[in-house]
Amino acid sequence: MRGLIALVLALSALPLHGAAAVVATRNLPAGTVIAPDDLTWAEDVPGGITEPELAIGMQTRMAIYAGRAVVPGALREPVLISRNQIVRVAFDTGPLRIEAEGRTLSEGAAGDIVRVMNLSSRSTISALVLNDGSLVATSSKSEQK
Repeated sequence: MRGLIALVLALSALPLHGAAAVVATRNLPAGTVIAPDDLTWAEDVPGGITEPELAIGMQTRMAIYAGRAVVPGALREPVLISRNQIVRVAFDTGPLRIEAEGRTLSEGAAGDIVRVMNLSSRSTISALVLNDGSLVATSSKSEQK
């Protein structure tokens, strides 16, 4: 009985044949931040997202061609920190705040942990990307030597 219920729930989650989905109105290269006029509705497009709000403001991971469905796996949060960018990293503990300049070793969106090389000591630290694009150092036992 549980198996039948699980099957019914799984099938009800699948998009119906003929259901409308969000498609790209133009070719969207990888790295494009999606705007409302980049999307439109199309019938009989399986696998695409069904709510444009889920895609607007997101960044494409890969190219999405005009007329193709916008799938969740092709989207990510917009990158705020690019690789090799010179940044300031803050470390806060109680009333103490230390800031250092560094170079990012990877790109990151809000909420991502990126690696940053301290420019003066050449040591590598991990930092959390905040919504405003600033970085806060995080502690990582695997990186302590």
